[in-house]
Amino acid sequence: MKLGINLGYWGLGMDTDNLAVAKEADKLGYAVCWAAEAYGSDTVTVLSYVAAQTERIDVGSAIMQIPARQPTMTAMTAATLDTLSGGRFRLGLGVSGPQVSEGWYGVKFDKPLARTREYVDIVRKAMSRERVSYEGAHWTLPLPEGPGKALKLTVHPQREHIPLYIAAIGPKNLEQTGEIADGALLIFPSAEHLEDTAIAHLRAGREKAGKTMEGFDVCPTVPIAVGDDKDVTTLADGFRPYTALYVGGMGSAKQNFYNQLAQRMGYEKEAAEVQNKYLSGDKDGAAAAIPHQLIDSTTLLGSVDRIAERMQAYAAAGVTTLTLSPAGFTLDERLASLRAGVEAVERAGLA
Repeated sequence: MKLGINLGYWGLGMDTDNLAVAKEADKLGYAVCWAAEAYGSDTVTVLSYVAAQTERIDVGSAIMQIPARQPTMTAMTAATLDTLSGGRFRLGLGVSGPQVSEGWYGVKFDKPLARTREYVDIVRKAMSRERVSYEGAHWTLPLPEGPGKALKLTVHPQREHIPLYIAAIGPKNLEQTGEIADGALLIFPSAEHLEDTAIAHLRAGREKAGKTMEGFDVCPTVPIAVGDDKDVTTLADGFRPYTALYVGGMGSAKQNFYNQLAQRMGYEKEAAEVQNKYLSGDKDGAAAAIPHQLIDSTTLLGSVDRIAERMQAYAAAGVTTLTLSPAGFTLDERLASLRAGVEAVERAGLA
């Protein structure tokens, strides 16, 4: 099992630290450094900055938002980043959510599975340097009865095949991801529930495409906080606002993918309570209502030995790249978490 890091969103006051984290991860042999975007920093600029100041670590978009870019623009960006980084780019895509898609980009959030499939078709066609001609329900290239003509990408990517990932949470999206992508970007993964909440659906998609899970990258992001095992509850409490934001506030009352995931993990009543409190403005109450076990099972907390045991559970569940989000109030604490991650994966016998 390989290790990655996730820098999250740029521009939240830790930008200098984030670059130091990426450089340290590069030195420690981490496989990939991911960066996110929502409606603040964009991932492409951040990854270009990181790639220019690292040597070996891959850089990946987690995610480039599908409503933000035309598919051919995404292919251009992927090819350019792969070339400039010396073949170190991984393309992660996702539809975002209805609030961002419609509120920020003005793109109707409808038929996300069909839109994703068409988008991936066009991106792959363009990155393979075929002439792009496509007739779909959501994109038609070139436009009919106009001056446009089928064009092909003029930039040669460093590699013939740039790895393509999709951020997936729901069962249908997971199945399609297994069918059409090279990897899945997961969030709030519990090793104990991973087979039912993700792997089984990914496997079904692979089988639909006539493939196995061999070579498919199951890549969840997991926060990590190192400390004494006696302080696990305190460490978990530090992630209450983060978990409450996703389970309670990342979406509307009717459409919150993270809330639905918590329900599939067996927290139906608790997820409803967290959402009700969060959407009513009681963020502290929502954080307090998060079950400790939900946090503990979706993070890496405690001593290196305890973290190593959790890593073994993730590997046994089918994780192939475990992406760490190092917690800490200082840069030294975050760097210590990175080093602990390497030590833990070695102790677990997974390096």
